[in-house]
Amino acid sequence: MFKPLGLRVLVERMEEEAKTASGIIIPDNAKEKPLEGKVVAISKEVEDDENLPINIGDTIVFAKYAGTELSMDGKEYLVLNTDDILGKIE
Repeated sequence: MFKPLGLRVLVERMEEEAKTASGIIIPDNAKEKPLEGKVVAISKEVEDDENLPINIGDTIVFAKYAGTELSMDGKEYLVLNTDDILGKIE
């Protein structure tokens, strides 16, 4: 498993709906990448910082062009700096 270093978190992007509300199917190449994700790993620094209320399992919203993409075990992940996290969905 990947363990982020510094003030970083590992995020798995949320899947976007492939269909609009009216039932139109959106092809994969026309979809934008979602700006929401689930935190799957956090660094020791984030874990110890009481000013950063981010935990594994949280759903977060992040900046559009933030992070570094990473592929592991056939899944796509994003390594984000905590500064790129805009908020938490509760």
